[in-house]
Amino acid sequence: MSIVQNQSSSAISDVIDAMKALENADPTSQLHSQIDPDMSVIEAIYSRRSVRGYLDKEVPADVLNRIFEVAQMAPSNCNVQPWKVFVASGALKDRLKKQMVENTINRIEPNPDYPYRGTFEGEYRKRQVDCAVALYNNMGIERDDKEGRLRAIVRNFEFFDAPYIAFLGMNPAFGTTVALDVGMYAQSLMLTMVAFGLHSCPMGTMRNYPDMVREAFDIQDDTKILFGLSFGYEDTAVAANKTRTAREPISASVVFRS
Repeated sequence: MSIVQNQSSSAISDVIDAMKALENADPTSQLHSQIDPDMSVIEAIYSRRSVRGYLDKEVPADVLNRIFEVAQMAPSNCNVQPWKVFVASGALKDRLKKQMVENTINRIEPNPDYPYRGTFEGEYRKRQVDCAVALYNNMGIERDDKEGRLRAIVRNFEFFDAPYIAFLGMNPAFGTTVALDVGMYAQSLMLTMVAFGLHSCPMGTMRNYPDMVREAFDIQDDTKILFGLSFGYEDTAVAANKTRTAREPISASVVFRS
């Protein structure tokens, strides 16, 4: 083996060791990093939205690790940190995409770990419909366009062409209350992604075929999949990404008394 080959192998080994050190470090000791962005939390909150089209562009490994390191600081009941996160990219992501798309097109019955109630009523139904109308209008899908609507559904299982798909789960023994902690983790994760110039889309449809996820990641414990999160760099040319939704005034959901 030549000296150049030895040096190259040594460099790769050093990078791998450095990545393992980052993955195993205690996030509470990593308050600052040289790669941290300057965006404020308020700007991140206002900038976050569900993006449904991504560039074929990898996220640098140090940025990816830092994002998940920051998200790990999310609050949880008694600091139990119940979330389990499985991130697929490359060949594994492509395999999962192919399997899920085939199941959807062939109308294979979903077997989610957690039940989902998709029937909303009253003001909640109106907001649901308004969101769908805004999205479909940008995608050029008419109300009676069955083929277009099916294509929109399939796009979910294509992960909107995102280079990464994360599956979030927890042990069901925790129950509904602690599931809220996973939601707080997901919000922390999405806001951190925005600060680093990425976008994401939380996806309830990723709970449809959890056995595929367990097989892909060799999950041996009692973790059950709650939802998924596609993420990466936004493709601004995708029509669906022009969609914007409004928010109700705080008087609709907040009560102040003294």
